[in-house]
Amino acid sequence: MGIHGITKIITDHAPQAQKTNEIKAYLGRKVAIDASMSLYQFLVADDKNGREWDKARLAKRSDRRAATKESLKEAEEKGNQEEIQKFTRRLVKVTKEHNDDCKKLLRLMGIPVVEAPCEAEAMCAALAKSGKVWAAASEDMDTLCFDLGILLGCDYCDTIKSVGPKTALSLIKKHHNIEEIIKNLTEKQIVPEDFDYQQVRQLFLNPDVTDPKEIDLVWKKPQTEEIVKFMCEQNGFNKDRILKGIEKLEKGIKQSQQGRLDSFFKVSSEPNKNKNKRKNDEKLDKKTKVKSTKAK
Repeated sequence: MGIHGITKIITDHAPQAQKTNEIKAYLGRKVAIDASMSLYQFLVADDKNGREWDKARLAKRSDRRAATKESLKEAEEKGNQEEIQKFTRRLVKVTKEHNDDCKKLLRLMGIPVVEAPCEAEAMCAALAKSGKVWAAASEDMDTLCFDLGILLGCDYCDTIKSVGPKTALSLIKKHHNIEEIIKNLTEKQIVPEDFDYQQVRQLFLNPDVTDPKEIDLVWKKPQTEEIVKFMCEQNGFNKDRILKGIEKLEKGIKQSQQGRLDSFFKVSSEPNKNKNKRKNDEKLDKKTKVKSTKAK
């Protein structure tokens, strides 16, 4: 999934929300990573018990895949190697076996794996919101989604004709929600027939995720022998390269266990409240001193 054009909206209108850091700045932090973006897949399942609008999303993916196959066929007939490579990459299909192998490797490395019941980025966001992890890492911008995101277009619904990122932001600022926006569209701004934005909104507001309270994130020591057996003997990787990787992993784990300075302090979610409390305490101290002086 993804939200069309939302990166530019954030860059143009909320640049302070973006910050670039070196990876070492996150040493000791727990970050939930959306691994599905690395193991992307174009699997189309026959979900008889699925939601109708969910089936529509899968149907669109199937249509895109079919169109890509046709484009690949044309590129092969013309002998256009650049186009052939491009469309071939788009048709890469990650199987259940690939996913299972990756989960097995992560667990052998001692890294906890959480299997999301639906969208991986939604599970990552839920873990971050609950405080189980410090942040959610994903290439999917719908982790930040709200009505604006739906207007920009996502995998679950099409966009309103003639409503691009700039117009969508302007409409949200003026009307505050999609219901009012639809009432005030121009003749050129046409709502698509399958624009089931209310269902999509519920998906973002109440995603299908496992309760973070039921998840226990535990890092374990890497199983060196099992990793070598799995990666080298079963999958043909170079043993020296794998051993060096394990060495880096163990070093990183050791460094992270030393902890961060701010982990010893409780960070308040209401800094202004504490600031006001200090001011009130100072005023009270001054009043007490004045009364004490008069009493003398």
